[in-house]
Amino acid sequence: MGRGRSAPVRDVFTVSIAYIAYRACNGYSEGVQQTDAARTRLRELILDGVYAPGQRLTELEAAAVLAMSRTPVREAFRALVADGLVRSAGRGVSVVELGPEALRHAYQVRGVLEGLTAELAAERQRRGEMAPAELTALERIAADAQEATAAGRLVEAVRHNRRFHGRIAALSANPVAAASLERLWDQIQVSTRRSLAAPERPDQVAAQHLRLLAAIAAGRAEEAHAAAREHVMDTCAAHERGGTEEER
Repeated sequence: MGRGRSAPVRDVFTVSIAYIAYRACNGYSEGVQQTDAARTRLRELILDGVYAPGQRLTELEAAAVLAMSRTPVREAFRALVADGLVRSAGRGVSVVELGPEALRHAYQVRGVLEGLTAELAAERQRRGEMAPAELTALERIAADAQEATAAGRLVEAVRHNRRFHGRIAALSANPVAAASLERLWDQIQVSTRRSLAAPERPDQVAAQHLRLLAAIAAGRAEEAHAAAREHVMDTCAAHERGGTEEER
């Protein structure tokens, strides 16, 4: 009889624990989603130049812009610090600002990695592992970048250019190289968004993209490697010649 009377109590206790666990997991999932959303949106705003290099951003300001509480914003800040896109600054962060030497170092590593990913993509093409549609998509992205640049749509051009290089990294089938490049691209893009505005750059960039495309499409790995690395280092040289953003 005693055992029979205690069964409902145990059942209620079990249900209560299950409910608490469910709410805890559900709340955690919602928190992660909010943090991811905050991180994604803040990253977009930084890369698009809404927040300039060196600019300070507080939790309160970001929370107001994103219409969120400060908790997911705080976690998003921590993630962006880990990504190397911002630095901690009291109760907020400041957008990363690479100096000339640090920028040159970033380009040097980017050149090596983009040479590698272009080479690997060309090797996959030579072995018949790349679908024709993948090359067609890459050609379309390059054309979109050229058209946007010629029309003076700078933010759009930068996005297409980033997609072009990101697509080659994905086609290399080397996720480590692709992830490393993502971090470098973010840091470089923050300070160099206007490089394509230099008078000589649009035609030069388009020609280099076409050369790189041709090498990958033909499966010429060494040529693709050289074309990719040359393109990156030429871009670095253009930034060094250009001086400050206002002088370009």
